[in-house]
Amino acid sequence: MASHLAGGKVNVGQVQELARKELLQLLGKCDGSKAIVWDESLAGPVGLVAKYSLLRENEVLKMFPLRAGHLPAANVRNIIFITRPQLYLMDLVADNIYGEERASGYRKEFHLFFVPRKSLLCEKWLKNRGVFGNFTLIEEFGCDLFPFDSDLMSMELESAFKEYYLENDPTCLYQVAQAIMTLQSLFGVIPRVSGKGPAAKQVWDLMCRMARERQSTEAPGHIPQSQIDHLLLLDRGVDLLTPLATQLTYEGLIDEIFGINNTTAQFPPERFTKSDDGATDLSAERKQIILNSGEELFAEIRDKNFNAVGPALSRKAKLISSQFEERHGEKTVQEIKQFVARLPHMMATKASLATHTTIAELIKEVTDSNKFLESLQTEQEFMNGIDTDKVHPYIEDCIAQKEPLIKVLRLICMQSVTNSGLKLKVLEHYKREIIQTYGFQHILSLTNLENAGLIKLQQGSRQYTVLRKTLRLTVEDGSEIVPTDISYVHSVYAPVSVRLAQYLVRPNGWRGLQDVLGLLPGPTIEESQSLPVGRGPRRGSIGSQSSQNDMPRVVLVFFLGGCTFAEVSALRFLSQQEDSLVEFVIATTKLINGNTFLKYLMEPLGPDIPPPRQ
Repeated sequence: MASHLAGGKVNVGQVQELARKELLQLLGKCDGSKAIVWDESLAGPVGLVAKYSLLRENEVLKMFPLRAGHLPAANVRNIIFITRPQLYLMDLVADNIYGEERASGYRKEFHLFFVPRKSLLCEKWLKNRGVFGNFTLIEEFGCDLFPFDSDLMSMELESAFKEYYLENDPTCLYQVAQAIMTLQSLFGVIPRVSGKGPAAKQVWDLMCRMARERQSTEAPGHIPQSQIDHLLLLDRGVDLLTPLATQLTYEGLIDEIFGINNTTAQFPPERFTKSDDGATDLSAERKQIILNSGEELFAEIRDKNFNAVGPALSRKAKLISSQFEERHGEKTVQEIKQFVARLPHMMATKASLATHTTIAELIKEVTDSNKFLESLQTEQEFMNGIDTDKVHPYIEDCIAQKEPLIKVLRLICMQSVTNSGLKLKVLEHYKREIIQTYGFQHILSLTNLENAGLIKLQQGSRQYTVLRKTLRLTVEDGSEIVPTDISYVHSVYAPVSVRLAQYLVRPNGWRGLQDVLGLLPGPTIEESQSLPVGRGPRRGSIGSQSSQNDMPRVVLVFFLGGCTFAEVSALRFLSQQEDSLVEFVIATTKLINGNTFLKYLMEPLGPDIPPPRQ
């Protein structure tokens, strides 16, 4: 179990351990040497559950990405396909099997593990392709949640929002309900459930149905005591503005500029070489850096506004320098021994400082540019309700200069959301300019954004204006260096999602927010689940008599449709306040930023829209 996963009141490491055991049991059913063929979207997430060294111990000799054509040569007995249940992937699996069957050589056995559930449609597709009978085993690897950190889990379902809002496919919500039931089997029944939005209501209904089915079919077994006191289900459709806004935390900016995939980010390699290594040949591969709380310095600065990162790194550099200077003083043998014992930790901290100083320099080059500052200023004007009801000159300039289409659409969507819709004349102007500049094929993407509610016609009511005032969504005088409000994650804007969580954990909960909740789309959920006898909440939890002055309660916030690193940072900020009696654990269908959020909704027909990074 990874040490950085076990730091919270809820031991997320147990989720990792459960998935690891299941994967090893499945591998154990395949006797002999093995090659795994991964659906590329799963290779990274499953790597968080089981490292390659562990797989190698279980006779996994080769690993390949699932691609069209022939598999690379592998002298193994078993070929195991691990894939999501999607039809286009079944075609790739069939191609690979045909290629292996035609190739003369060692006779192999084929196995297929679906993640997280089998699909009758996929099995029928394989039958139609004539390869279903080639499989010795077809199993389920029921890993719904992948652990990212001690307070963060993701299902890594990048298309969840698109499937639900554009394709009317609720399959992802069934998987969310399954994931929550798995968490309850590990950490006990969650006594209270709140939520907002149509997807949240559907997940709650599925949870109730699953609980009834389990009671009727399963014999009562060991049920752990409740370790999570409250579940908050947040539909991404309730807060469309937050993912569009540029994140201004350290981790958020790394994701915006370089992209973070499965806790790993890639950077230009030439910036990380030492000056005396100038003669060495630089490889074309990008520098990969793992970002999680297992690294002490990153855990300290990840949630800070970027303007506070420089001073924090400077303080750390002075501290390390003073620690190394201690060796010059007159020392007893005992003191020298203690210094030598501390040396490995000091060297690791020094290397970590050098890495994050370089990353901060790379980010600063972007954030100091006129393009970034002008775009940020436009965003902040929209958030404050300035110039939202007319064609914005900055957006026109971006289109005229043929800036990346994703940047233009992100600003138009933000203007639409903050203005509660665009006037017909404004919307038609933007559409005409985009089609003339970027190509008519993008009309499909614009239609998708309209169907998802990100771009719409103004209907008369101004919900955002009311929400901005009643929930205090914009804070002009907040400090970025020593923040007192969650708005520091976007410098002026507090995420609606996190404001709802903030109000929920106050003594009166959402009772004083009924008028505000009525402005947000979809039903509001306030429900409770009956607890097994003797398995009630811990002392200090929501249902406990001593909750006012005892240990903090735990709230699981589940984002349906994706969440940003800025939202994660804002929830951590609330947990870390001195008067806070709440610890937040965050789960999401996918960690997203504004670019990936929109790319998943768009139709990749032209060169301007590269497919989202996996």
